[in-house]
Amino acid sequence: MSQAASPDISVVVPVHDEAGAAAALAREIADAFSGRSYEMIFVDDASRDTTLAELRALQAELPMLRVLSHGSNAGQSRAVRTGVLAARGALILTLDGDGQNPPADGPALIDLLSASPSTVGMVGGRRASRMDSEAKRWASRWANRIRRRLLGDDADDTGCGLKAFRRDVFLRLPYFDHLHRYLPALMIREGYQNLYVDVGHRHRETGRSKYTNWGRLRASISDLLGVMWLKSRSRRPGAISEF
Repeated sequence: MSQAASPDISVVVPVHDEAGAAAALAREIADAFSGRSYEMIFVDDASRDTTLAELRALQAELPMLRVLSHGSNAGQSRAVRTGVLAARGALILTLDGDGQNPPADGPALIDLLSASPSTVGMVGGRRASRMDSEAKRWASRWANRIRRRLLGDDADDTGCGLKAFRRDVFLRLPYFDHLHRYLPALMIREGYQNLYVDVGHRHRETGRSKYTNWGRLRASISDLLGVMWLKSRSRRPGAISEF
């Protein structure tokens, strides 16, 4: 596919200090989406290692690869938004840059979203067999239960990076840091439905996690209160007519 073409799908991958993993992930994405109209956008969030250099060197091999770079570290949600704003495809697929999300699962999410009515804003991945420590799995289970009870969303696994959504719908959502963990609730707030698909999950082969249980807990308290406030201030206009 020529870079001048307008692709149907944009695969957006936020990365930070993922040297040794990012290039291999890009090749996997290329294999998974071979034969489709797509682009992939890696957003380097001010990595301190050779992630950016490795991705730039790969562009000669993968002409559908676009590489964006933040001048300052701004976090995963900002990197996702940077990629979506730059995307040319109407359908977006996101996945984590650490390689734990198998790109081969991505086309199924995109196909389900494409075949669904416009009232479906997002298809989320649900890690069927999560390859993380018991402590992380325990913390995630409790966080999901609390979030669902307080926000009334329908997601069992908001931490899964594999998500497919419509670009225009995503850009209607209010932006804030850690937005990526609250997409199901925000989609519902805007009147959209979510669908979920079981996906794979792999062990991290390189680097280390950017998150800790305590770090997530500190951020999640203010985030939950903020999203609860956003939900309380939402008013839907019903059917909109033009005359």
